[in-house]
Amino acid sequence: MFSVTALGELLIDFTDAGISPAGQKLFERNPGGAPANVLVALERLGKSTAFIGKVGADMHGDFLRATLVTTDVNCDGLITDPNYFTTLAFVALSEEGERTFSFARKPGADTRLAPEEIRTDIIEKSRVFHVGSLSLTDEPARSATIAALKAAKNAGCILSYDPNYRASLWDNPEVASVQMQSIVEYMDLVKINEEETTLLTGHDDPAQAAEALLAKGVKVACVTLGGEGVLVATKEGVAMVPAFTVEAVDTTGAGDSFWGGFLCALLDSGADVADISLEDVKTCARFGNAVASLCVRRRGGIPAMPTLDEVESVLS
Repeated sequence: MFSVTALGELLIDFTDAGISPAGQKLFERNPGGAPANVLVALERLGKSTAFIGKVGADMHGDFLRATLVTTDVNCDGLITDPNYFTTLAFVALSEEGERTFSFARKPGADTRLAPEEIRTDIIEKSRVFHVGSLSLTDEPARSATIAALKAAKNAGCILSYDPNYRASLWDNPEVASVQMQSIVEYMDLVKINEEETTLLTGHDDPAQAAEALLAKGVKVACVTLGGEGVLVATKEGVAMVPAFTVEAVDTTGAGDSFWGGFLCALLDSGADVADISLEDVKTCARFGNAVASLCVRRRGGIPAMPTLDEVESVLS
């Protein structure tokens, strides 16, 4: 059995790493991809995970597979395709640690995952099944995502969604909004950020956005608000859970680390998602905030994920 299985993009984050002696910008190769980041966060916290996706038969694909294997993420569902190159994301960082992205993905291997390649047997052995929206930008990965969600629903998995909007990967915001909303109906748990509230719900206000997600059948909605913390909502109401105050070095993977922590705490609670209390959700969010507070103190996504001991030291 797996605590969490995720489907989606596994890619290289080439992160801004300063200037060379010749005056040229340097980029540091870091393993990334939001669904994979979430799984590594969970593995560092002691949970069993599996990844479903596709990389290219190239040095980057080999590096990514080795990275997940090293962190004990099960890669039986990770396909290496010789016909497409591993997706690359070049990440520029501001002085505040905020990111802008430029993707090499025309097409990237992650978009070429087909429905018939999905390892449904892995999904059926999972407690939680997690996806993002980057697998909805192109076919055949879009159809593969829908097929996997149907299999997870039939298997009784808890369904988890973090849209992880990247504007440059969509034709326009309207197309993104339609596709991102298309899978909300499957979901038990949804995490969005401030930028995604309107795209997912039509509401700018975080509380209204969360309530709109609940109205569509979502059991727990979380809206991350950067340094302010996270707004959480269940059928019992809405609450704010403040962030831990830290000096951010790199926010890459911050939302993913939060969600990995949230899912870890949720699984440990043993709560029934359909009847989970607002207090239990607040506890999960506080744990997630602690994980994120450690992640942003380090560079990169996957390399920055903290251990359970480190998180517990923040919470103590």
